[in-house]
Formats: sequence, structure tokens, C-alpha cells
Amino acid sequence: MASRADGRLDLPAVGERQSLREQVAHALRAALITGEMRPGMVYSAPLLAAQFGVSATPVREAMLDLAKEGLVEAVRNKGFRVSEMSERDLDELAEIRELIEVPTVTRLADTGRAPAFETLRPMAQEIVDAAERGDLLAYVDADIRFHLELLALGGNSHLVEVVRDLRNRARLYGLSGLHRRGRLADSAREHLALLELLSTGDANGAERLMQHHIQHVRGIWAGATEP
Repeated sequence: MASRADGRLDLPAVGERQSLREQVAHALRAALITGEMRPGMVYSAPLLAAQFGVSATPVREAMLDLAKEGLVEAVRNKGFRVSEMSERDLDELAEIRELIEVPTVTRLADTGRAPAFETLRPMAQEIVDAAERGDLLAYVDADIRFHLELLALGGNSHLVEVVRDLRNRARLYGLSGLHRRGRLADSAREHLALLELLSTGDANGAERLMQHHIQHVRGIWAGATEP
């Protein structure tokens, strides 16, 4: 590709194409969350593209984005397989999250940080609202943003990225079943309760709730039947 005399490259416009790629990725994440796309199944980009009514290119690009997140894996000459997570995998990821997130969040408990915690309250309420109306994708989006922004208050950006990767790998199955049983909102309200504990400086209470929340979420994302 030759450059112009003024130094500008003759590159194609990306705005519309990028937007389509993002829309497809958003829809595929929703299909993963609701369980329409199942672990171990291989999905063809051209067939998915036909369902979306678009060309195969943005679908392949979106699937490659999901592959980077560990949600799917490329299968040569066939398409993309939804990644499978064993019970041991999920247990190990939950263990790592507990080791990282519980002490980090516990150290944040301080009445002096109350204004910072208050800025997260609308996001925590957004999680509850999404749970109550059954919008699973909005629930997951808000949940991830809440936890990452809360951890960011600790000032360690590398830690935040590690947790982001762990959450991407942990899988999202089980949310739809929990919503049908009317229990997703209960999990969502734990975010508001956590902010209250942190704002009042209750480190012990915040520690207990974080441990419970991660184990609770581990069961949800595994699609396990809760007691």
C-alpha cells in the first residue's frame, strides 16, 4: 500500500466497520451469557453472519476479540468453539480472585473514602436494576465495571487488569436460570451492601461479604444449582 505525497496513508474508513464488529461482539456475548452458545460447540462465522444479515468479516473479527478474552477458541477450517471450563478451572479461578480481591477491597474500608464509594453507588444500583428487569448483558457489564472501578481505588492498575482477565475467563453461564428463580437480584444487592460496609469502615464485614460474593458468583457462573 503506497503512501500519498503528503504522508497520509490510503487507509479504508473504519468507523462503520468497527461499529458493526462491536455490535456483533456485543450480541455474541449476550448469546454466551444466556446460554444460547454452548460450551464445546463450534460455530461457523459465515453461518452466524447469515443470521446477523452481515458479511462474515465483522463476525470473524468479533469472534477473534472473544478469543482474546478466552471465551472462544479458533478451530482450523471450521470456525470457533466456545471454551469449556471444568469445575476445577472455576474453583481455581475463584481461589485466585479471593486471594487478590478480598484483601484489596478489605484494605479500602475507611470512612474517609466514603465520597469515593458514593460515586460507585449509581453503578451498584444499575446492577440491581438490570437484575430486576432480567437484562443479563447489562447486569454483567455493570457488575464488571463496578468491581474494576472499586479495585482501582487501591491504586494498582496491574492488579485491576489481572482481575479483568480472570473475570473474562470465568464464564457467565447460569445467570438466566438464577433470574428465572428470582435470585439474581439478591446477588445484585450485595454490591450496595458492600459499599455500606466500606463507607462505615467495617473491614471485617467487607471481608466476609467479599468472600461470600465471590463464592456466590462462582456458583452462578458455573451454572451450578445453589442450595
